[in-house]
Amino acid sequence: MKISMNTVVTMNYEIRDVDNNLLESSKEPVTYLHGGYDQIFPKVEEAMHNKNKGDKVEIVLEPAEAFGEYDPELVQLEPTSAFPESQLKEGMAFEGEDEKGEVIIYYIKTITDGKVEVDGNHPWAGERINFLAIIEDVRTAKDEEISNKHVQQPGEKKH
Repeated sequence: MKISMNTVVTMNYEIRDVDNNLLESSKEPVTYLHGGYDQIFPKVEEAMHNKNKGDKVEIVLEPAEAFGEYDPELVQLEPTSAFPESQLKEGMAFEGEDEKGEVIIYYIKTITDGKVEVDGNHPWAGERINFLAIIEDVRTAKDEEISNKHVQQPGEKKH
């Protein structure tokens, strides 16, 4: 079966930087609902279209096609008093809101002299990446998965 609109794709993947350093890889196969449901980078989804089980997809993504361009305005200094002390560690992530009320994941970059440097950019923002996927399985999506716009995971309650 070929990957097409409203198929469920199971794959293993790797994301590497331009120097071929491994940034992330699937520890177990992951699944997504194919067909413009924003569950995978659009350019990767486009490259996956019409592929079959066992196929390998390799694609280079520019920053805007992956984790976004780096935005220096998303870096802020906050007083340590704005955070619960027991939970404050460099590298940790937390949810916040931008001025429009949209949720942003912030990362703590540094903690020094009573100040916390937080960054709303994804850690790989501004990076050109190499995406590699090996397609493990392709199946037709269930009607419920299509109406819910995501793959139903084992043990997940029906909507």
